[in-house]
Amino acid sequence: MRLKGKTALVTGCNRGIGKAIIEKFAKDGANLITVTRTNSKEFEDFTKFLEDTYQIKVNELHFDLTDTDVMKDQIKALLKEKTPIDILVNNAAIPHGGLFTMTSMKTIHAVFNTNLFAQMELTQLVLKAMMKAKYGSIVNIGSVLGLDLPAGVSSYGVAKAALMAWTKTLSKEVGHFNVRVNAVAPGIIDTQMGTQTDEKVVSKMLESAGIKRLGTVEEIANAVAFLASDDSQYVTGQILRVDGGI
Repeated sequence: MRLKGKTALVTGCNRGIGKAIIEKFAKDGANLITVTRTNSKEFEDFTKFLEDTYQIKVNELHFDLTDTDVMKDQIKALLKEKTPIDILVNNAAIPHGGLFTMTSMKTIHAVFNTNLFAQMELTQLVLKAMMKAKYGSIVNIGSVLGLDLPAGVSSYGVAKAALMAWTKTLSKEVGHFNVRVNAVAPGIIDTQMGTQTDEKVVSKMLESAGIKRLGTVEEIANAVAFLASDDSQYVTGQILRVDGGI
């Protein structure tokens, strides 16, 4: 188990890609700190299953990433208790599609707040402990929409583009602390968010792909686990496309 003994903090993990990531991490032996906006019996049952099946520990946190004060309080409490955070996966995001001229600035601000600024702030809170420990792996979940930037992604795609650009520059700031920063850029994945993407965009992307199908959450989780683990200890500042060859 290549992540055995590590502790991973993962945001947005009550469904879709995030849920697949924590299951993959648990299988690989990592203890988990899960971040979801709200608590639910279904998610509690799932984390209990992970604990019992893979003999790992799960610490559940519940807050909205844009609620800065609550996020600060909960992360600072973790660090005060000397809880190690070896891996951070910035996965939480909100979807949006639409032409720029038809999108309100209020909506654009909301997308950027969740998909970029909140993730930067969380990373800043966690990063100091990683730098002190001289160890850490940060994996940001980007998107091919932020690399290829088709029409209609002026909020979601541009926020993801900024997240991936930040991935590169941050990796150069913290590499000498033995902290690595990478990103995974999924293509169209078979999730609720993925299938909410405009049908014309999906069809065009699949038509241009080498592998003519939607990706699975497990395929994204496998890529994240590779970048999070010491299997990739000489990899930093990279954007790994997992998109079927679009």
